[in-house]
Amino acid sequence: MSKPSKSQWDFGELFPAETARKVLSVWELTSDIKRLLEKQIGQVWVSGEITNLRAQSSGHMYFTLKDVAAQLSCVLFRGTATAGRQLLADGQKVLLQGDVTVYEARGQYQMIVRAVELQGVGALQAAFEKLKQKLNAEGLFAPERKRPLPAYPQRIGLVTSPTGAAIRDVLHVIQRRHPGMEIFLVSSRVQGDGAAGEIAAGIRLLNEADLGLDLILITRGGGSLEDLWAFNEEVVARAIFESALPVVSAVGHEIDFTIADFVADLRAATPSAAAELITEGVFASREFVAAAPVRLRQLVTRRLEREAQNLDSLAGRLARRHPRRAFNESLQRLDDCLTGLLRGLKTGVRSRSVVLENLTGRFLRAQPAHAVKARREALHQLERRLNALGPQQVLARGYSITLDAATGTVVSDAAKVKPGQKLRTRLKNGEIISQAEG
Repeated sequence: MSKPSKSQWDFGELFPAETARKVLSVWELTSDIKRLLEKQIGQVWVSGEITNLRAQSSGHMYFTLKDVAAQLSCVLFRGTATAGRQLLADGQKVLLQGDVTVYEARGQYQMIVRAVELQGVGALQAAFEKLKQKLNAEGLFAPERKRPLPAYPQRIGLVTSPTGAAIRDVLHVIQRRHPGMEIFLVSSRVQGDGAAGEIAAGIRLLNEADLGLDLILITRGGGSLEDLWAFNEEVVARAIFESALPVVSAVGHEIDFTIADFVADLRAATPSAAAELITEGVFASREFVAAAPVRLRQLVTRRLEREAQNLDSLAGRLARRHPRRAFNESLQRLDDCLTGLLRGLKTGVRSRSVVLENLTGRFLRAQPAHAVKARREALHQLERRLNALGPQQVLARGYSITLDAATGTVVSDAAKVKPGQKLRTRLKNGEIISQAEG
């Protein structure tokens, strides 16, 4: 192995081969290593993947740059002016420019980052965002400049690869929905070097040719960001913006968005969806015409049903307002009045008959013969009551009445009878004269 030159790392100056031992402090050794790294390595570019990213409240950003074999501690200080600060993220592949040095407090070598660039897809995404911001600022994406598609296009220009799946999808849908549409194809590559220029040239060619086109469709099938990149080129965006004909962009799948999509007058999710949008007016009209007889029959039937209902309603109103109905109602009210009058007469006659009967009875009861008869009947009743209570009835039941023969008074107390007093005892039949003894 050849001996290192003076331009290479020279540890001989740092550690002289002397017999006398020289003892260094940790700080002195670390400082010497730091000066050696900064002098011998200096500022470099390093590629790798970011991991363990930490953004401190101070504004400084700390992370590790790694590859399959090693890792490097990195720091991006707040005051460092770099456009790539927002690109830092765990898992992001980047190119870093910075100074290799030693962080003396931990004795750890690290890179102080000065610039950040993305690698691979990340670089493409950054370029995409940069161009998107630029064109948006210029007004190429402004909604007010976008033009509506013709409702019934008959001729369209198509810019795509003649061998791709996209053209098959487009032709299949158009044949099914609008077989009479004319298509003018401009063959173009849709990926790789030079594809963007061919696409832009195709758009300009269709605008310049006097073909009576209604719109232009640019399309291709799905793919990676690199595959679709031709539609993210500025030359394509400018050609779409400058097109006098409306442009429909249908690039990739539903989740794919390109710069061409933002500039185009209409973006379709897929080539098939673009064909459906372009033919929607004619297809809907054909369906409308096909369904028109059934729809017309339904409308006529519903109209006739409504008119029949109206006629029934008018007939009912006419019947309710016809003079004969009013006359019949008057006759009915007359019948009701006659019925009420007859009912009232019958009720009056009946009540008067009752009154007459009562008066007749009172009159008959008030005649003298009837009064004498009634008085006689009352006298007989009193006589019967008197006889029932009289002494003769008592005597008939076996009782007797003793009287003082001299005075004829009733003797009711034997103690009051005097010896020799004459008594008269009345029986049911006859009397007995007796004299009281002592």
